[in-house]
Amino acid sequence: MSGAWLARRLALVAPTLLAATVVVFMMIHFAPGDAAEAMLGPMSASAARDQLRQELGLNDPIPVQYLRWLDNAVHGDFGHSIRQQLPVADLVKEKFRNTAILSIVSLTIAISVGLALGFVAALNRGSAVDRLVIVIASSGIAIPSFFLALLLSFVFGSQLGWLPSSGMYDLQGGGGPADLARHLVLPAIALAAAPIAVVARMTRSSVLEVAGADYIRTARAKGLAESSVTVGHVFKNALIPIVHLLGLQAGILLSATALVEVVFSWPGIGSLMVDSILTRDLPVTQGCVLAIAAVYALVSVLADVAHASLDPRLRHE
Repeated sequence: MSGAWLARRLALVAPTLLAATVVVFMMIHFAPGDAAEAMLGPMSASAARDQLRQELGLNDPIPVQYLRWLDNAVHGDFGHSIRQQLPVADLVKEKFRNTAILSIVSLTIAISVGLALGFVAALNRGSAVDRLVIVIASSGIAIPSFFLALLLSFVFGSQLGWLPSSGMYDLQGGGGPADLARHLVLPAIALAAAPIAVVARMTRSSVLEVAGADYIRTARAKGLAESSVTVGHVFKNALIPIVHLLGLQAGILLSATALVEVVFSWPGIGSLMVDSILTRDLPVTQGCVLAIAAVYALVSVLADVAHASLDPRLRHE
């Protein structure tokens, strides 16, 4: 893997982040509502709202506001929350840790379960197990994460009471790892369901395609043990397209995190972003989007690196 190859991919990160901030900045400004009214209330005097807009710089042209924010962001200053009057960087950092915990657990579940289901289905093609995996995968893709989150919260949280359906810890609990694990179960399953289905289907297709290749038949003809053929040839080569897919699924999972966090009252960056949009707290919204876009870009680069390490043809592009 050449340094130029890696540099080209890293060079795409900055334009991606810039484009994300521009889109969100424009969407927030053209959306109905007013930040000054959200802060002071709908019954506040118009003079007070006008004064607050002037103090916050909301009366300046949109390009001027954006360039001012971008200049500060480049120097590490992401502004202060309009509503909470706290540094945006501190708010995002605090919530990002919670989102990272949920996302990593969900992605781990999605990868491990999806790969296992896909390989089992492919190795038992046409069997009842294969058909069951196909049904599970189709269902996982068809059910939106938001709806599944509501369903899991209602059934296992409200009705059965088996698992907590809100927050990260019990209000009167000790806040230890066991308490966190209990609160993680339902949101992690809701987030992981769709990626599990996609990974399982892709894994099944990839394994079946590789298993029918000429070099696999040649390996068997040479007398290699079936376990060696499966692990050393089928498994390794089938992973090449799957690794690229995993990078995409990680990004999709991040986009679904916000709604799932709202359903389960998970105190993460997704909940913070939704709340900032509703209150038109633009600095916080921009900070959240920038953090999510940065993680998405980083995951994409790591997926490309992993893809190139498995497929030598990509190393010299």
